[in-house]
Amino acid sequence: MTFVKMFAVVAAALAAASAIQPPGYRWEPQTSGVTARLRGVSALSTRDAWASGASGTVLHTRDGGSTWERVTIPDSAGLDFRDVDAIDETTAYVLSIGPGPASRIYKTTDWGATWALQFSNEDPKGFFDAMAFWDTNHGLVMGDSIDGRFDILRTLDGGKTWSRIPATSLPAALPNEGAFAGSGTNVAVLPGGSAWIGTGAGPRCRVLHTTDYGATWTVAETPVAASASAGIFSIAFRDAQHGLTVGGDYRKESEAVANAAASTDGGRTWAPVTGLSGFRSVVAAVPFSTGAWIAVGPSGADASDDDGKTWTNISTAGYHAFSFAKERGNHSGWAVGENGRIARLSW
Repeated sequence: MTFVKMFAVVAAALAAASAIQPPGYRWEPQTSGVTARLRGVSALSTRDAWASGASGTVLHTRDGGSTWERVTIPDSAGLDFRDVDAIDETTAYVLSIGPGPASRIYKTTDWGATWALQFSNEDPKGFFDAMAFWDTNHGLVMGDSIDGRFDILRTLDGGKTWSRIPATSLPAALPNEGAFAGSGTNVAVLPGGSAWIGTGAGPRCRVLHTTDYGATWTVAETPVAASASAGIFSIAFRDAQHGLTVGGDYRKESEAVANAAASTDGGRTWAPVTGLSGFRSVVAAVPFSTGAWIAVGPSGADASDDDGKTWTNISTAGYHAFSFAKERGNHSGWAVGENGRIARLSW
């Protein structure tokens, strides 16, 4: 073999090896100043992020997590804020869960100095799970099904009004089919009106899909195992075709049995994914990468560099929710969990 050919072979081998290696992830614990269970987190940039959780807890950092400020929402001490979504530097939403009016949506437009109650669920059977926003005007909220119909709300005007999607625009729900309010990430959106919702707690796990900002929906079956305590806890798409779901049985945190699935056709079909180290409550695509993901749960975190085909454990410390910073060129994200635990991930 000539030197040129040998060099080409070696270079190709090195390139292939580097292509399958996940980034060098580093975790940095931070001090939140609270002891509440945290299940919501939304990062705007390497400096600006929000977190939320039990006992009306809402936190905000504008210095990369060196300090976290507790934000007060009036009359919310008994609420469990399972989801928070940051829209821009001044605007964020928080969603609380619980039966009937315990499920609420609040919005701030001044860094959390003041909050407006936008929606309170007056249906006694209602129970919100998660929300997601395409932009400043368009957003979705997912709740557990009620009497055989999915309970999905949308806004087209920045939350000034929230309207339930008519049952005629939705597939029928299976018995007890809903979602798990574990990390605020069982709703995924992409610019242009596409959204996906992962379900659980029923006889089968499915994925709902819209391409028109929630006006109409289709549904697809998945191979994820379902039970009253198992199903899809998180769904994410890195582009219009490639998506992943993770979850499992939250009562069996160390087990990873039929708890993930992948799609390469925009969510029309789903194939089983194996290799996770346990139950995972959130999955997120590494921003602006091709095929890099992390999955986080209360028993640890895993990383994939090939769209979920293989996974490497990157932490045995557990968290409930995770969010990458949204700005281009960022190399950080935040995880939140029990007893006010927060950690920053960088690479």
